[in-house]
Amino acid sequence: QVQVVESGGGLVQAGGSLRLSCTATVMLFSGNAMAWYRQAPGKQRELVATITGDGLTSSSDSVKGRFTISRDNTRKTVYLQMNTLKTEDTAVYYCAYRDLPRKKDYWGQGTQVTVSS
Repeated sequence: QVQVVESGGGLVQAGGSLRLSCTATVMLFSGNAMAWYRQAPGKQRELVATITGDGLTSSSDSVKGRFTISRDNTRKTVYLQMNTLKTEDTAVYYCAYRDLPRKKDYWGQGTQVTVSS
């Protein structure tokens, strides 16, 4: 069973920055991925950014150029650097470890990000 823990959320003013961290109990192996999702009140959960075990990254159009996903050398921690935050970025941010061959996703408990105007 993979466990995932997020941290780093908080309250920030529009235009500011935050860095979220996500640590899994297993390494991010080749063929797997870790991803950040977010869910705003009354909205569906949406994919924000993904990084694969091979280091390939992708992000949604709504955050491209502002958010960057990366990993550390242990391959157990993934970061989401969020710059130029907007009020519409306010949401609970979730991290998922995606065991793609087994088609299983392991989710963290989420961390709240609130951007004030």
